[in-house]
Amino acid sequence: MSGQPSSPDKSSVLMGRVGAAHGLKGQVRINSYTADPLAIGQYGELLTSIPDLTLKVTKTRPAKNKKSSLRQTVIIATLKGIDSREKADKLNGIELYVSREKLKENDGDENEDEFLHVDLIGLEARLENGTLFGEVVALPNFGAADLIEIKQKSGKTILLPFTLAVVPNISINEGYLSIILPEETDGEKR
Repeated sequence: MSGQPSSPDKSSVLMGRVGAAHGLKGQVRINSYTADPLAIGQYGELLTSIPDLTLKVTKTRPAKNKKSSLRQTVIIATLKGIDSREKADKLNGIELYVSREKLKENDGDENEDEFLHVDLIGLEARLENGTLFGEVVALPNFGAADLIEIKQKSGKTILLPFTLAVVPNISINEGYLSIILPEETDGEKR
């Protein structure tokens, strides 16, 4: 179930992945991992998974998807210096990163209640009494709300709502977060 984007090192954060070329003038599809997918262009020069290659998104628009009404993460982007389909084709699969310093600059005030999803991956998930329940492996969002995916010691994974009621405490520096398992509701099983 996982597949959560992650950075190869802790100094940068994965913001998106370039997909197929779109049209003849060098536009590309980008699967954007930013809260607002169109905002990926606000971070300036983006680092890439190719050493010494940076890319700058100069223009974005939503990709048309008639099949789904869910939150769209794929956008159509114009990249500086990419002006042909051939150049765009060569970028397919390249990951786009931003340095943590640049993220802090764009964010402004640092709030201890704010964090990046990537920083939660790998944290221990502990029950209220401190007992180890498992490890955070992903924070998916399938359209309704954020979820937290925890791999239990048994190897089984569980999805829980990523809410303050279920995850009341996050201690990134200590390497864990606390969870309160929701009580099962009465009723017939499906």
